[in-house]
Parts: sequence; structure tokens; C-alpha cells
Amino acid sequence: MAITLNQVTKYYGRQKALDNLSFVLDGGICGFLGPNGAGKSTTMKIITGYLSEYTGTVKINGTDLRQYPLKAKNLIGYLPEHNPLYPDMYIREYLEHVARLYHISHPCQKTEEIINLTGLTPEKKKKIGQLSKGYRQRVGLAQALIHNPEILILDEPMTGLDPNQLEEIRQLIKTCGKNKTVLLSTHIMQEVEAICDRVIIINQGKIVADQPIQAMQSLAGNQMNIYIRFAPGTDSSWLAQTTLFQSLRQYTGEYWQGTSAIQQDPRVELFNLAAQHQCPIIELKTEEHNLEKIFRELTH
Repeated sequence: MAITLNQVTKYYGRQKALDNLSFVLDGGICGFLGPNGAGKSTTMKIITGYLSEYTGTVKINGTDLRQYPLKAKNLIGYLPEHNPLYPDMYIREYLEHVARLYHISHPCQKTEEIINLTGLTPEKKKKIGQLSKGYRQRVGLAQALIHNPEILILDEPMTGLDPNQLEEIRQLIKTCGKNKTVLLSTHIMQEVEAICDRVIIINQGKIVADQPIQAMQSLAGNQMNIYIRFAPGTDSSWLAQTTLFQSLRQYTGEYWQGTSAIQQDPRVELFNLAAQHQCPIIELKTEEHNLEKIFRELTH
């Protein structure tokens, strides 16, 4: 169930979209994050064989994608960001068509199973063009799962889902992650924290973070920013001489930002020192680190 990328580089003309990208996925659900234009969709298109002009190597379960493309692609289910469907086909008709493309025995039976699995039963008699965006996403997920692939590539699968649908699809993806390798691209950080085992963040085609979700959450949960504004005209230079903060930045004469461990909250001592230096604090705000903030810091 492994995906292996080794020094993959991709250009669009003179623009470098991916820069020596290397990672290995072997089981579980990996959140693939990055700002727009970072190279997420390009990476997924390369892994699925949709794009073939690149340097480096991609292996699917040890199978070289370039040398044996059909063998490698048969192991992958893919839901692209812009879900390509046939609006004039009925749901069952479309999924049976996909099942036959994969040479699945008993395509009608398999179609019924996947319709039940993805929650399409209430709408199964409709044409795809009559469906809401959320149900069209379900159809896209159903076609990605219908041949029971070992690897699942999902590019923004949560788009257009209401809160109830989000929970259902989240549980489905979590179930898939128990016996498949799932690469999941999304901008919804709460979904990453809820279902992913690992997080890879890329920026400008390079990996800037690759950690288990527990390590990322631990980093996010152990720090907070403190924004301090002293009274105008007071001398706040004494703050730079203290050891209250892990890092400290002065924006103006009276406005500062400090980063501190949550377990070592410096605010009480800060108030006492400000009083000693006759430097009144007129504004103080705190902001705890979370996955979204770490993402912003790494990709800003």
C-alpha cells in the first residue's frame, strides 16, 4: 500500500511547480496541505499517472509508474479537485460503467454495494446533473472506491458538503484508512485534525513539514502568542532584558509580541514587572498556536 516519491521535479514552462519532492506513504491517512499554487494537485496528478512529464521516480507498491503505468494505476482510486462526471447519466448507470472499465465481475452488485457505502441510496434514481454539489462529491468518491483500490488519492473531497454529510464522509475516509493508504488534500484544518494520522505541508513545491499528527498537535498546543501594548510615551525597553518569553518582537516603542510555552504563562510576572518599571499595560491579548497558525507560519 506504499507510495514512494523520489526527487520529483515538475516544470510548467519555466515555472517550477515541484522541487525535488520526496516522501513515502505506507498505510493510514495523510493530510496533504499547502496554499493555493503550492503543488498539491500537481503532486496528486503525477502519483495517479495523469501527468507524465516530470523528473524523478514514482513507485506504487514498488511498481514504477513510468515502466508499468496500467499496473500501478489499477491500485489507485482518485477523486480530483474538479470532479469530472457525466451529468446526463443516472448514478447507477455511471457507476456500473466505471465498474466495467475496471473489469469488475458482477458490476451491478458492486455498484449497489458502493451506493450504500457512500450514502447515495436516497438519490440513486436521479441523474447526476440533478444532484446537489455534496451528492456529486459522493458520486466522485464512489467511483474512486468501486474497484477497492489499495491507495486512495482525494483532492478536496469535503468541498460542498453540509455538516451532516461531512461527518458521514469523514467516517467513510477513516474506515478506508484502516486498510488503505489515503492521501487527502484539504484546506479544512479541522478535518485534518479529526481524521489524519500524518501531515505533510508543502510550499512553493517543497516540503516544509512532515510529522505525525500527534507531533503537530503537540507543537500547536504548547505555545501561545502574547500581544502587549504599553501606555504611549513610556519606556518599555526593559522587556527585552527579561527571560519571560521564548521569542520577543518589538513592533513600535510600546507594542510587542512574545511567544511563550503555555505551561509557563508569563502574564502575572509581566504585570508585576510593568508595575515596577512604571510602564502601564493598556492592552494585552493572547493567541494559542493551532494547526492553522502553524500552517500560516510555515507557508507565509
